[in-house]
Amino acid sequence: MKKGTEEEKIEQEIEPEVSAAAAEPEKEPVDEVSALKEQIQKLEAEKAEMKDQFLRKAADFDNFRKRLIRDKEDAVSFANTSLLTDLIDVLDDFERAEAAAKKSQDFETLANGVDLIEKRLATLLEKKWGLTKYVPLNEAFDPEKHEALMMTESPDVKEATVAEVFQNGYILHDRVIRHAKVKVSMPAKNN
Repeated sequence: MKKGTEEEKIEQEIEPEVSAAAAEPEKEPVDEVSALKEQIQKLEAEKAEMKDQFLRKAADFDNFRKRLIRDKEDAVSFANTSLLTDLIDVLDDFERAEAAAKKSQDFETLANGVDLIEKRLATLLEKKWGLTKYVPLNEAFDPEKHEALMMTESPDVKEATVAEVFQNGYILHDRVIRHAKVKVSMPAKNN
């Protein structure tokens, strides 16, 4: 029995040390804690840098957007500058023709001057700007190019034909921008 009591005695002495060791959490090494703290500081610095980059990019994008809006407004406002400069020259011609007509009191001179100005303007608009006038007299009626204001029946035509032009049409680069206003002759109906 002595053996049993001695073992019990040893176990009683060891047991409080084992349970105390088990109850105590293991302490992390100091190097590991400082490494984690260092990593946290690096991540926080990286986060701050990325936030700064994001804010800068957002500001750059906003400035870019505002510049695009301003450039678009300028483009719309000044898109016709070249055309208007050309038209100013034509206005100058009209002023000179008017002054000459007042001075000479000659209708024929005024008519000739206005005719020359009209030809110069038409040539300028056609060659430089692609605007072409069309006079559809005696053409087949085309609703894509003509606007019928009046219709009459005629035994002389086999299909709808432009009989009279009230207002010429205009085409800009192959697109009708103003339909010609016309009177249309329709084939006579057989009664």
